[in-house]
Amino acid sequence: MKTAVITGISGQDGPYLARLLLEKGYKVIGTVRSYRCTNNKNFEYLGIENRIHLEELDLLDMANVIRIIQKYKPEEIYNLAAQSSVGLSFDQPLGTFSFNTTSVNNLLESIRFFSPNTKLYQASSSEMYGRVEKMPISIDTPMHPVSPYGVSKMASYFMITTYRESYGLFVCNGVLFNHESYLRSNNFFIKKIIRDSIAIKNGKLDKLVVGNLNVKRDFGYAPKYVEAIWKILQYDQADDFIICSGKSISLRDIVEYVFEKLGLDKGLIVENQEFFRPNEIDEIYGDNSKAKEVLGWDYDMSFFQVLDILINEELDNDLHEK
Repeated sequence: MKTAVITGISGQDGPYLARLLLEKGYKVIGTVRSYRCTNNKNFEYLGIENRIHLEELDLLDMANVIRIIQKYKPEEIYNLAAQSSVGLSFDQPLGTFSFNTTSVNNLLESIRFFSPNTKLYQASSSEMYGRVEKMPISIDTPMHPVSPYGVSKMASYFMITTYRESYGLFVCNGVLFNHESYLRSNNFFIKKIIRDSIAIKNGKLDKLVVGNLNVKRDFGYAPKYVEAIWKILQYDQADDFIICSGKSISLRDIVEYVFEKLGLDKGLIVENQEFFRPNEIDEIYGDNSKAKEVLGWDYDMSFFQVLDILINEELDNDLHEK
């Protein structure tokens, strides 16, 4: 039986990845910053709360990282832990950069000295590429991040490639573009749009206040993206991959589609410049051909299909909560 450690397991991707690994016969260790602050709702929602073992882990403390690696001797580590809010990174640039880089460096050094056969997956981000001259974005597209979050992810990306090339470690970057699911936390755009729109439908809100709706992004479905995450570490050589839908969609089209599905008046959509980011990317989408060809990853969902799933899931759970 393989053992896998998933850092930051309580976020959106961690529970889906844990479920996939359990289905494939792994022993799954999930790490959290604090037991007291851990929300088990996502594990319970997927029915895996009693099948994973949780450990407290401060990724900024290398001794703590070494302890976990020596205790479990994992074949695979999936590093999903990060300060992952682009907007928050503008308010907390130093904290974002410090955590997102030091945590990765501690994992790399611990593997290098104490478990060189352990494979490491690093959750990279499309925000590393920022404002580009040509699309679709491939793994070789020059990076020009425009947020502190993007800069932190870029630094970690290159530390991964440096350790792979310098020390021969099996360490990989998965560059995931935006991907959504019911498990997404409420402060992220798609989740907030759907929940607030349902609240309008139920008479609990009178309007939807949003930021810049003219930007375009590459969105996908999280449960399918974690399949690619797993496949990256099963490939016979360490490499980096872009995981995306390959298409962009405007935030305006997304919001208006949600309103149409729920039968709401589009006049209730209000753009507020206070929610505009200081430095915004107009459009971004990626090239997923390498992941499809090399990993055999299968993805052909439009984001409108994903929105249908998410809206129905929110409505179903909204009914159950009542």
